Formats: sequence, structure tokens, C-alpha cells
Amino acid sequence: MDRNEVLSRKFITLEDLQGVLSISRSQAYTLVRTGDLRALQVGGRGQWRIELVELEAYIERRYQAVSAETADETATD
Repeated sequence: MDRNEVLSRKFITLEDLQGVLSISRSQAYTLVRTGDLRALQVGGRGQWRIELVELEAYIERRYQAVSAETADETATD
């Protein structure tokens, strides 16, 4: 599935998440299992779905964390 088609939906799968963030399946699974990235389980097999607004919020939190870490490193130099 093409990246624009994935990003035009409300929810994405773990497989889609792997492609969007360029991460492994285990990394994607860990993000949702730990709660770092909010997701929900659906269906009889408990398949994960991530709402795109949650993915955007996760990305923004990561940017903020990196900015804070960079600022801390700069202040101690």
C-alpha cells in the first residue's frame, strides 16, 4: 500500500506503522505494548490499530524529548 493511502486513513496497522517510521516489527509492537504509542486491540486475534492523531502526538512528544535532551547537553557543556 502506498504511503499516501496509508496516511489518508483514520487507523493504521502495526505493519503500516513499521513503514511510516521505518522500524522493525518488534520495535512497532514494543511501542504499543509499553504504551509509548497509544493503540487499541481489535478483533478476535487482538490485532493492533493506531489512530493517526495518536501517531502524530507520539512523534511530537519524541521531538520535544530530543529538544530537551539537546538543550540539557548544551547547558552542561
